Amino acid sequence: MNIRQKLSQIIAYNRTVRELSSLSNIQLRDLGITRDGIRNVARTAVN
Repeated sequence: MNIRQKLSQIIAYNRTVRELSSLSNIQLRDLGITRDGIRNVARTAVN
């Protein structure tokens, strides 16, 4: 993986965490995600 790909992954990870963090607890629950699981979901999404 080159540096450009890694940077793209980091940007996508940060964007996903930011977007999921902006959701309410009810919205997250509807998606089956807990606040504690946001980073894991984001990590899975970019890999």
